[in-house]
Amino acid sequence: MTVDQIIFQPSDWVPNNFRLAVLLYRVPNLAHDLANVFARNGWTGVWTNGVFDYQHYHAFAHEVLGVAEGTAKLLIGGPDGRALDVKPGDCLVLPAGTGHCNMGCSQDFKVVGAYPPGQHADIQTSAATGEMLAKIKSTPLPKTDPLEGEGGQLLRIWR
Repeated sequence: MTVDQIIFQPSDWVPNNFRLAVLLYRVPNLAHDLANVFARNGWTGVWTNGVFDYQHYHAFAHEVLGVAEGTAKLLIGGPDGRALDVKPGDCLVLPAGTGHCNMGCSQDFKVVGAYPPGQHADIQTSAATGEMLAKIKSTPLPKTDPLEGEGGQLLRIWR
């Protein structure tokens, strides 16, 4: 399995995480089973929904977003970020602080999301304070890769 890596510098009010890369996995054969794969690999708080159509980030959590159905154009990295076309089986691992929003999607677009244990989505829609930037930097790294488990590429890339 190959993983694309994208580093984002701060973008307008979105801090991003210039220390850790956004990871993009493309694994179409997993689209139907993402919730089980994430849970089996130790990622928690599994949910199914879409992606908000406004720019936001999570200061206290890393997040995996796996496309289960449909297609979308997601803006990753804040207002000056990069638009990515995603389809079933595409999975993005967003480090804490990474901006993201849905710029448009098919009617059947469905995402499965999850977080490392002890982390949860905190929706941030304004500039990060110094205290929040410190928290983003200190958010614990996952102990497992959401797709590949303990031996996964995330662990090698983010360390």
